[in-house]
Amino acid sequence: MDVNFGPSQDISIKEKPWANYIEEDLTELLHESQILLTLVPSWGEKFHDYSFVVFPAAKAYEGFLKKFFLDMGFISEEDYFGKHFRIGKALNPAIRKDFPDFESIYDKVAQHCGGKDLANTLWETWRECRNLVFHWFPNEKNAITLEIAQSRFEMIINAIDRSFAECKINTKSN
Repeated sequence: MDVNFGPSQDISIKEKPWANYIEEDLTELLHESQILLTLVPSWGEKFHDYSFVVFPAAKAYEGFLKKFFLDMGFISEEDYFGKHFRIGKALNPAIRKDFPDFESIYDKVAQHCGGKDLANTLWETWRECRNLVFHWFPNEKNAITLEIAQSRFEMIINAIDRSFAECKINTKSN
């Protein structure tokens, strides 16, 4: 796969409709991943795993989701500011199989944002860009190439774009 990491691939984060919605530090984290995608190829060094390129964007995605869930009324301020709320558990569509009476964040996104398509996008983006990038398990070597790091970054941007476009986010907390 031939991927151009130069300026033509630049996704101008600060020009996105949600740029003023998210916290400034989240914008900076997204920009850091963008810079790494541009600079890493010029280093002349080959790495076994380019997860480090996605880490800042994945952290920004976590921050975006928490703010989005708070502003949509899906979580409380206690969840937002606390240390115990886990996006992976709350957004995982499989949780309903174990707890059928539990209304998950996945269900709330599907209900309030036009169906399961966006909920699936948010979950798959979380799973592929955060869980599979951050965690290591025996027999599951999840090292990613630079090209995959680029696609994961774009997946995060797309998920944020879609959330902002498809949901009526209550932006009063800004």
